[in-house]
Amino acid sequence: MRQGIHPAYGPVVFRDRAANHAFLTRSTMTSDKTIEWEDGNTYPVVDVEISNVSHPFYTGTARVLDTAGRVERFERRYGKRS
Repeated sequence: MRQGIHPAYGPVVFRDRAANHAFLTRSTMTSDKTIEWEDGNTYPVVDVEISNVSHPFYTGTARVLDTAGRVERFERRYGKRS
């Protein structure tokens, strides 16, 4: 790899504000805010709106839409294709 063209890759804490959950991983993202982690070290923290802890697909609270009913309602309003 060429030197000096890639962003720094290091430990970052991602914090899900909706679920009050945080996890430590490696990333190229940076932040001016920092947080003291469980191991006593200080890491940059990136706040995210949603993660696997709060996303409906992963939590099992996702709703299944009735696509057949929606298609029929559309066809009633605008007519079927010929």
